[in-house]
Amino acid sequence: QVQLVESGGRLVQAGGSLRLSCVASGRTFSRDAMGWFRQSPGKEREFAAAISRSGGVTVYADSVKGRFTISRDNAKNTVYLQMNSLKSEDTAVYYCATGAPTVYNRDPSGYPDWGQGTQVTVSS
Repeated sequence: QVQLVESGGRLVQAGGSLRLSCVASGRTFSRDAMGWFRQSPGKEREFAAAISRSGGVTVYADSVKGRFTISRDNAKNTVYLQMNSLKSEDTAVYYCATGAPTVYNRDPSGYPDWGQGTQVTVSS
């Protein structure tokens, strides 16, 4: 079973940047696509970005496209989410996930393995 640990969340001003990290252990990291999701209070968990096993394919939600960049370093068992031009509506707990059958899966139920999340708060 894989373990995922996110970090990097904090309070940031609107227009600022953050980079989230997610370190995986317990399973061959490079065998699975990785995804980032987010959840705000009172809202359902929503897809933000995903990256294929090799990193050659990336997929983004329309709400973050052009502002967020997902990447991975298979040698370090780590996936990143670079977030630029942050907006107050980006405030959420951000989760990394893995185990989906395809990088194009945007449904949280398609990911069996999750981290504990990291809080991102964007002040306006």
